[in-house]
Amino acid sequence: MISNIQNIPLSQLSLTLIPVAGTIIILYYWQLNFKQAVYAIARMLAQLILIGYCLTFIFNIQSAWSTAFILSGMAFCACWIALNVIEVQRRALFQPALIAMLIGGLSTLFLCTFGTLELRPWYKLEVVIPLAGMVFANVMNGISLCTERLYNEIQYHAFEVARNKAFNAAMIPLINTLFSVGLVSLPGMMTGQILSGVSPLIAVRYQIMVMCMIFGATGISCGIYLMLIKSTVDKKSS
Repeated sequence: MISNIQNIPLSQLSLTLIPVAGTIIILYYWQLNFKQAVYAIARMLAQLILIGYCLTFIFNIQSAWSTAFILSGMAFCACWIALNVIEVQRRALFQPALIAMLIGGLSTLFLCTFGTLELRPWYKLEVVIPLAGMVFANVMNGISLCTERLYNEIQYHAFEVARNKAFNAAMIPLINTLFSVGLVSLPGMMTGQILSGVSPLIAVRYQIMVMCMIFGATGISCGIYLMLIKSTVDKKSS
């Protein structure tokens, strides 16, 4: 078992762009939106390179205020991206989405960092930011699925029926992940820890924490979000 993760030279890292190029070629020849894929890849590269430099600097700043500011910014961006699926009432839905994400996401994150990990102080950025990223990313996807499904179903069903269908749709990817973890896939945190030399038995405990964290945060946030937007959706459908 290796003791630490090796640095990947850029020449070797560029090899991972080969299957990316293959996918873009398929999109191009099938006359699909290949430009969006190219833009997404370029944006991903720019964002990750930028955040790599930023985190190197940020991790040297340890304060409750800086942690709170960064978490707020992450939640704000996640909510805005989540509502990309709808244009008409995007601004009206933003506040409920942000409230739901902060309540469901931050409460779950705090429980895991302060309770499970016994993190002292609670605002250690090198721990909080990676975990918050997992939480907010999954809540973001959940809210996005909720919104898209709700606005499709509300045209044919009462709000309660549409709400239930939307919530179920948001939870399907996470439930599938719970079924497949360990059998089909080894999730990111567990894989990273094993590659860095951590015992698989210890890595499993961390992964259990992460799976419960993202499942609970997504479910609670989506439930709160769907309750908060009832009046907004009713006005649209009436």
